[in-house]
Amino acid sequence: MVNVLNRQNSVANQFLLELRDRSIQQNRARFRGNIERLGELMAYEISKAFSYRPQNVQTPLGLSVVNIPNDNPVLITVLRAGMPYFTGFQHVFGEADCGFIGAYRKESETNLTINLDYLATPSLVNRTLLLIDPMLATGQSVIKSVNALLKHGTPKHVHIAALVAAPEGVALLQKNLAVAHTIWTWALDEKLNELHYIVPGLGDAGDLSFGEKL
Repeated sequence: MVNVLNRQNSVANQFLLELRDRSIQQNRARFRGNIERLGELMAYEISKAFSYRPQNVQTPLGLSVVNIPNDNPVLITVLRAGMPYFTGFQHVFGEADCGFIGAYRKESETNLTINLDYLATPSLVNRTLLLIDPMLATGQSVIKSVNALLKHGTPKHVHIAALVAAPEGVALLQKNLAVAHTIWTWALDEKLNELHYIVPGLGDAGDLSFGEKL
């Protein structure tokens, strides 16, 4: 299942517009802040898919019943670009267990591969996993990350949370991810270019958040 959230009118579309705007992107703090806001809003949207249970609460004037989530999800992000997005999720799921993945592109003239050289995660057995990565481009990093994470237990469901996605990446996940999963994105863009970047996309989220890397 794929949920494309900018198909619904909301204030989130203003934040997405600012992320894409080349002139506004030059304000690094504003760029990171907009990513965090979209992380908070995405966390809220994903929470609607959780299971809930009623719980009594005593107010100063009486008893109230509130439905609260059964799930305390595990939040996993891909370093470094995912950190502002991840922070937004943490604002909503403040008690969640968290993990981190170090993955990077290795490009040649003929192909693109993903190297994964760091992984820290709690047990995932029967947990709800939120894999937080701002750009779902080819989908290779998600496939490699999920396969590595499955060595630490099989989650009951994986929610893949992207700011922007390319149809090629979505198709790869739908074809190759065996675990139960849902894809969430603020925008499903046109395509990947010859360098495997999303078009129109928003550029390199890591560089725009933290500065260019050597």
